[in-house]
Amino acid sequence: MPISLIILAAGQGTRMNSDRPKVLHAVAGAPLLVHAMAAGAALAPERTVVVAGHGVEAVRAAALAQDETATVVVQAEQLGTAHAVAQALPALAGFAGDAIVLYGDTPFIRPETLEAMVAARARHAVVVLGFEAANPGRYGRLIARGEALDRIVEFKDASPEERAVTLCNSGVICADAELLGDLVAAVGNANAAGEYYLTDIVELARARGLSAGVVLCPEAETLGVNTRAELAAAEAAFQARARAEALETGVTLTAPDTVFFGWDTVIGRDAVVGPHVVFGPGVTVESGAEIRAFCHLEGCHISRGATVGPFARLRPGAELAEDVHVGNFVEIKNAILDEGVKVGHLTYLGDAHVGEQTNIGAGTITCNYDGVFKHRTEIGARAFIGSDTMLVAPVRVGDGAMTATGSVITRDVPAAALAVARAPQVVKEGFAAKFFARLRALKAQQKGNG
Repeated sequence: MPISLIILAAGQGTRMNSDRPKVLHAVAGAPLLVHAMAAGAALAPERTVVVAGHGVEAVRAAALAQDETATVVVQAEQLGTAHAVAQALPALAGFAGDAIVLYGDTPFIRPETLEAMVAARARHAVVVLGFEAANPGRYGRLIARGEALDRIVEFKDASPEERAVTLCNSGVICADAELLGDLVAAVGNANAAGEYYLTDIVELARARGLSAGVVLCPEAETLGVNTRAELAAAEAAFQARARAEALETGVTLTAPDTVFFGWDTVIGRDAVVGPHVVFGPGVTVESGAEIRAFCHLEGCHISRGATVGPFARLRPGAELAEDVHVGNFVEIKNAILDEGVKVGHLTYLGDAHVGEQTNIGAGTITCNYDGVFKHRTEIGARAFIGSDTMLVAPVRVGDGAMTATGSVITRDVPAAALAVARAPQVVKEGFAAKFFARLRALKAQQKGNG
């Protein structure tokens, strides 16, 4: 059965006290909206429709960056969840299959849960995702008999008996797309808030003799984000889960509570991660690699047997082959380091390719930016770059070549050659003694005049 996604992301999120749309606040380095889209993407949806409102252009940009095939529609007035879904339905014209309604501020719904809802659609016309709440609070209540769902009651409209129910509504709904359109068109706003509630479609379906069902998930999956405190709680929940999963899959975390993962971090078994390591988005660490303390990594790939850090930074486009060593206070950006390269300390390699078994001395810098354009540096295999070498790109150093310590390399260096590019040393005998004696005398004179 084809699947389509409707993701509601129009709210301003006034309790966030922010100019940024609520769904663009990040957990684990990715907007809340991206988490919701990624969960739904596991179902291979035929269409994805994002309903935006506040900050529509920023929301559109984030949605299309995650899925360039997504459609973004505008809910100019926020008149309730059913009204929001109604804005999405024209984008599903001609679609034959099920539609799942998700929320851009609810980042932790698992793909397995959505798959269970799709499976339950074989038994029910409408399927709602529910959870047993430890503290039901102001959640809408699911009035059900086993899996069969009679109706959903919003807290504002619930009787004391209904408020005593602990089975609560997550808001996530799955139904045939055409039926969903028919039911949404029939929703009214005769309720305490004067809004068009999507939850009313359950009672409307039951009135037509159609069945409704409920699928349960853990309450933690339904965590929504409406405040900065809830955003912090969502980050903590994500990190706790990511650390537990890493340990379970064979990754060594020497101080788990100090390691922060990106939303899409991939780490192979027998990798070792030291204390205070931060993974941004887009990081893959292969089995057997080691990330030492106080490193920051994003948009990079680290191969088997490589070591990074301590105190290293890998930026987007950094590619480390097997057995590469990147040491302390090294920054790598948009650079490929082939097998066995050693970059021990105090170095910047940007927009570069370094051949296998090459040694990069301390203080080396690829001068890649002229103020307008970025230029590449190519260093061959088994080369030796002396400490404090400035490589002024575009420049090429051949296989087996050397640069002398303190050189500024502005021209290509042939294979197996030595390049020396520094001023000749001049020695002036006795100069230092005379120089400091004169300065000390001047200092004494100044004190006497004072």
